[in-house]
Amino acid sequence: MTGRRCTRSTSLPPSTRPVSRATARAAGAALAIASFVAGCGIIPGATGGSGDDPIKVMTWAPMDSDVDSKPGMPAFAQAYERWINAHGGMNGHRLKVLVCDEHNDSVGAAKCARLAVQEHVVAVVGSYSQYADSFFPPLEGAGIPYIGGYGITTAEFTSPLSYPVNGGQPTLLAGLGRKLAAGCGPVTLVRPDSIAGDELPPLLDSGLKAGRHAEAGDQRAAEDATEYSAQSKKALEQAGTESGKEGCVVPALGDRTSTFMDSFRRVRADYPDVRAATVLGSVDQTVIDASGGKSGPYEGAYITGWYPVAGDPRWDGMKKVIKEQAFLDQRIDPADAGVQTTYIAYSVFKRAVDRLGDRDVTAVSVRQTLDKDVTVDTGGLTPPLHWEFAAKLAAVGFPRLVNANVTLQVVREGRLVAAEKGFVDVTRTLLDADLN
Repeated sequence: MTGRRCTRSTSLPPSTRPVSRATARAAGAALAIASFVAGCGIIPGATGGSGDDPIKVMTWAPMDSDVDSKPGMPAFAQAYERWINAHGGMNGHRLKVLVCDEHNDSVGAAKCARLAVQEHVVAVVGSYSQYADSFFPPLEGAGIPYIGGYGITTAEFTSPLSYPVNGGQPTLLAGLGRKLAAGCGPVTLVRPDSIAGDELPPLLDSGLKAGRHAEAGDQRAAEDATEYSAQSKKALEQAGTESGKEGCVVPALGDRTSTFMDSFRRVRADYPDVRAATVLGSVDQTVIDASGGKSGPYEGAYITGWYPVAGDPRWDGMKKVIKEQAFLDQRIDPADAGVQTTYIAYSVFKRAVDRLGDRDVTAVSVRQTLDKDVTVDTGGLTPPLHWEFAAKLAAVGFPRLVNANVTLQVVREGRLVAAEKGFVDVTRTLLDADLN
């Protein structure tokens, strides 16, 4: 190719832009990315998985940060590398997993993405980052697929190079709203005072409205606060009720949810008819244990998740990997949603590589296989996964959201257990949501 300069012509919408504009912009981005990759002749990872070369991928996450640290995700990825190679590799090739500490900041996310490009990885698998604006442009420019991100940014549900395995915050909040509509009096949402936080109330309200419940009270709070006494008291006052139905407070502050609940516990005694409810990612079994178990503030709380509870036998495959290759690695908790997402993401990637057969494993061939050829059966951990750009939820700004199923869990005797059998599909609820 001569006489032509290759430049990046577009980028996907940042995760903080209004979701009502995401579909149109993402569609344009899809065409621009395809044109860029084809016009510039980029074939990332062209030698990955050819001949005797290993298949090279990357997993990143904050590994040692003060907030939202997810060291178990890269640690599990490395354990999976050892396990798969001990069992013959992927389709006859050894797997090589690079890990990167994203440091929970935009600079770290961009560095990890640029390293992935420099190393010619064929995919980024099972990773966590809040900084889609920093990591997606380098990946898009090189045509590298992002498989099984944590689902924490809107861009993960709009980018044509993203292959999410769960429904992120949208499905968790919509599913939680549906449950609380049946069992709660007044509901108060405590969420970040940020543009990203502004997207959360309509999602919770979509579930509440589906159950003919009034909208939730909207309580804003700082993301980096060290205590939330004033916000806890105000939320409890808003959710307090004399109707005979319990009021419910829903903290959705990510890693700061535990900090909020410490304050919530101290002032809750005056409001015995109010309980907490939240979403997976804000709390898991380790958080429940650390907060006092059955005597802690989460007792009786409803929690929506993406997957079955950790004790479900459908996780036996993941636990086998941990037992054989990381039994003493305390970073890896099989009940952690990040570890679970990473396991599913690598299962998806393995399915794509197996489907390629004798063809070289490259970023291009992996994308083409996932786009056209593969429906992935995850053994009941999710519904069968198949990605297409114009998915059912494109109309509300989530064209890559292909798994709108959630599970309902509850804390009983200090343990997170299933509250209902099976999954709840919230596709219809999201389609009816007022996200404009």
